[in-house]
Amino acid sequence: MEQTLTMSDKRWPRWLSFVAGLGMVVASLLTIEHFYAANFPTSIFKGSFCDINTFFNCDSSAFSEISDIAGVPLGFFGLLVGALVMLGAVFPSPSFERTNKSISLVNALGVVILALYSMIGLGSLCLLCSGFYVFSLLSCYLFWRYGIDGDQPFPAGWFRPSVKHLVTYGVVLLAGAFGFAHYTEARRDAQSGGVAARAAKDFYKLELVEWPSFISPFWTAKATEEFEEAPIRIVEFADLLCSDCLYLHQQLQRLKSEFEGQVNIAFQFFPLEGRCNDVVEKDLHPGACDMSYAAAYDPDQFLAIHDEIFQNFEQARRQEEWRQALPARFGVEAALTDPATRELVHRMIETGREYERTSERFAHGIRSTPTMIINNRMIIGTLPYEQLRAIFQALIDEHERDDRRFMESWVE
Repeated sequence: MEQTLTMSDKRWPRWLSFVAGLGMVVASLLTIEHFYAANFPTSIFKGSFCDINTFFNCDSSAFSEISDIAGVPLGFFGLLVGALVMLGAVFPSPSFERTNKSISLVNALGVVILALYSMIGLGSLCLLCSGFYVFSLLSCYLFWRYGIDGDQPFPAGWFRPSVKHLVTYGVVLLAGAFGFAHYTEARRDAQSGGVAARAAKDFYKLELVEWPSFISPFWTAKATEEFEEAPIRIVEFADLLCSDCLYLHQQLQRLKSEFEGQVNIAFQFFPLEGRCNDVVEKDLHPGACDMSYAAAYDPDQFLAIHDEIFQNFEQARRQEEWRQALPARFGVEAALTDPATRELVHRMIETGREYERTSERFAHGIRSTPTMIINNRMIIGTLPYEQLRAIFQALIDEHERDDRRFMESWVE
């Protein structure tokens, strides 16, 4: 009898193929769910899905340019492949198996490329994506080891798909992609509507917290001389080599111009590197301490260095040579050994101990970056532009109402 994965008397390879397809389906559904939760959250209480370390970081993948194609989450394509593998195991036929065998090889090559890009290009790897990668490679292995046409040389042994099946797959793919693209657009539009309004409402439900005992003298936005005089006041606990901090930086850049003259943002250095930070048990970003020292050494150079690092983030994060050359470019070589600079940065880091724990896993409230304290309310993690804008606008409206009440009382 000719070798075949789904039609032979050996049942266990067939059902193992079904399990591989099921694993792809489940992993894909979870990645789709996380794509929408990360990019279009319905509440500011939605935290990061992956808070293990910077390498296993689902948010980095969800925010990246490879997370979707024209608004269609990448997970949809994996969902379709997994479903085909499952159907092929339940309703076997030679044409079905040949088509799935071809698709499994293309899919396996795709996941290898995505995994390499995630690890090398993004410096992180989504746990949910990793699950899909494992089941995809298992499926491809089963087709290689037990699949039909195994005695044929490459490429004939792999690329004999049924045109009828491919056309059917193509129609389903286009229909599903069309639906997902419109759904993504609807979720994006909702961010500036009801979701944004809910974000502002949720913000006011957060408990009030005190400002840090020492607020950074390094500001990325300055509306007033005194920190607490601005309508919008933010202490941003951040790490210059944190990918989610880069995402927040990009949102704040838009908002600073839109709310110009109304926002004070103090950059509270909180590098997640064990060399200088023992407030949290995370040693994630090699070089983050030195980048903090370089930025904190000369107040007149702070913004330039801060922006230079974020504008060249991939080099700053991955190339030790780039980080070593940075202080010389700005004439702050002494920053790396200057006791006063180290003490200043350490003083800001230590303020992370001042907040009560917000997770059983961590001893203190400031447990990761970015963490923002906005007008005495703490937000852990990042938010999309639309939600932050709604919070900013609500604070401006509140400030204007208070001003009107003050004037009315004064006139009376």
